[in-house]
Amino acid sequence: MYRPRVIPCLLLKDKGLVKTIKFKDPTYIGDPINAVKIFNDAKADELVFLDITATRENRITDVEVIRNIGEEAFMPFAVGGGINTLEHITQLISAGAEKVVINTATTNNPSLLTEASKIYGRQSIIASIDVKKKGGEFVVYTDGGSIRSTKSASATAKAAAEAGAGEILINSIDQDGTQEGYDIELIKLICNSVNIPVIAVGGAGDFVHFTDAVHNGGASAVAAGSLFVFIGRKRAVLINYPDSDELQEMFSNE
Repeated sequence: MYRPRVIPCLLLKDKGLVKTIKFKDPTYIGDPINAVKIFNDAKADELVFLDITATRENRITDVEVIRNIGEEAFMPFAVGGGINTLEHITQLISAGAEKVVINTATTNNPSLLTEASKIYGRQSIIASIDVKKKGGEFVVYTDGGSIRSTKSASATAKAAAEAGAGEILINSIDQDGTQEGYDIELIKLICNSVNIPVIAVGGAGDFVHFTDAVHNGGASAVAAGSLFVFIGRKRAVLINYPDSDELQEMFSNE
């Protein structure tokens, strides 16, 4: 029986894993390789790694870190952070990543999506869009959420799909790390704007939020950070992932 993918979204900073709230105050939570081993045992569908300072530091994610992850991971994984050339994409895929996540260049240089998809296939290219709600409008932010774009979320998503992206990763900056639930209005807007799969991220704090994003938002897949790395009100670090029976039951009740 088909079910949506459930994807841990892990943030990298200085070769370690961190977690943010509304893209601020990154808190160190551990070593990425240890997390990969746990997600291997849990049989996670996929992983996404995003280097949160790469763009502002004018670099890509450390290739050696990605190579080490690739040697350890049993599941497909995607990598993002600072990607703005075909050479960057080649380096990361050669290091073991199955997909790349392109954020700032999705907004500022969508032709990169076209060039990359021709070489590596659409299935390897994820267009990532970070969004804040301003005055009732969903506005795109680039460079790790630090620069406000003049483009709307829906227009950016449409342009990315037309340029050659295979998936859209839509991230609500307002909901990031809050564990209060996804922005369903945003997810629905993007899903109605494109005809490629949409991965929802930003705000998941309970499994019911996954089904909300899929059944009410229209997402093809759901991603989360805090839900998979914290437990309890005090946010103690505990890497976790639902088992296959829980996942199947989660999406079969509607």
